[in-house]
Amino acid sequence: MIKVITYGTYDLLHYGHIRLLERARALGDYLIVGVTADDYDKTRGKINVQQSLMERIEAVKATGLADEIIVEEYEGQKIDDIRRYDVDIFTVGSDWIGKFDYLKEYCQVVYLDRTEGISSSELRGKKRAVSLGLVGDSVFLNKVEAECGFVNGLEIAGICTGKIENMSENLKKLPLITDDYGELLDHVDAVYIHSHPVRHYAQIKEALGRGRHVLCESPMTLSRAEYREVRALAEEKGCILMEALKTAYATAYLRLLLLVKAGKIGEVASVDAVCTSLADLSPDSLKERWNSICDWGPTALLPIFQLLGTDYREKKIVSRLIDEKESYDAFTKIDFLYSHGTASLKVGKGVKSEGELVISGTKGYVYVPAPWWKTDYFEIRYENPAENRRYFYQLDGEGIRYELVAFVRSLENGRVNSCMEPQVSEAIAGVMEDFYNRKDMKLI
Repeated sequence: MIKVITYGTYDLLHYGHIRLLERARALGDYLIVGVTADDYDKTRGKINVQQSLMERIEAVKATGLADEIIVEEYEGQKIDDIRRYDVDIFTVGSDWIGKFDYLKEYCQVVYLDRTEGISSSELRGKKRAVSLGLVGDSVFLNKVEAECGFVNGLEIAGICTGKIENMSENLKKLPLITDDYGELLDHVDAVYIHSHPVRHYAQIKEALGRGRHVLCESPMTLSRAEYREVRALAEEKGCILMEALKTAYATAYLRLLLLVKAGKIGEVASVDAVCTSLADLSPDSLKERWNSICDWGPTALLPIFQLLGTDYREKKIVSRLIDEKESYDAFTKIDFLYSHGTASLKVGKGVKSEGELVISGTKGYVYVPAPWWKTDYFEIRYENPAENRRYFYQLDGEGIRYELVAFVRSLENGRVNSCMEPQVSEAIAGVMEDFYNRKDMKLI
């Protein structure tokens, strides 16, 4: 029996894919098809894949051409698979000529001519791109602009800012540059909001009221009631409303959550998250600068609420304010008490500490080194060091491009495709509300 193996993403399966599979099958008696996993696709820069892994596997299965379907999950797996399945022929499209010659040491390598005039990229490209407007004065928008270039189906149409001098040369060349938010909404399908948090609620509400989709930097609102209102408005208007928190979309962070929820460290007893960075805290800079709780709080709260839940019994906030009028905290520590565990966070822009994440369980613990919010590596540690495991995942664009892809997919599917649950977003807004109202809070 001659065994043949081939690999691909098979996104939006089309005639070209089928022809390639037919010709691969004709090379032997048994065809194994490797479908690349979502995480592995991200490491190869293919972040604009439209269908889930299961949808793509089912599409390949439906062709009836594969005798066996496997999942490709890591670099170097092709050699492992060729050995494991005793493969005689490896085949792939001719656009990869020479790329896999190193496999000739293990089996015959055949490059097949692709069907002309059709590709998944072309099919995705035929859809009208979403015109996106950027809102805010922060240099962070320069990162957003750069990451948009990696996302199919998204184009920046304009920016609403009062500080164009903070923006990149690409943003300065946009066809629409304005400080009139209403004018921006007239010319776009959706907005990415990164203005000061006190403006988020009003800007979200205005955009949704005019039928525009919204991706807003966390925290979306500064109260639970405001969050519930804009979420209800989004549903009423048939618009997508999503919270932008880049850590939530990092591949390593998502895998960490799955492993913990699968019981790899037993029952979670505590979550401790630290996020700090030193900033200019001169009086003149504070009005437009995000305070510590808004800038770092949502990130530190994310693993707490996603692992222990949002139904905590008690909360204690301790803050060091440098400007009470502006509610600007140089440092804030929050302790949570749950019926089944505890959690703590430390955030600061005027205090520096080790920015690590530790998740403690009854069997072991997870350690994510600083800066944990840019998660690309973590360890699961046990009483017996020989059982410790290390996990590495590539992080491109700090997670920004992944949340942009999720936003575009949500618009195409007509339903929110977010890595943040609504109850988590509401709970974050609730913590912000308590901070500004000085509830459960002491000052130092």
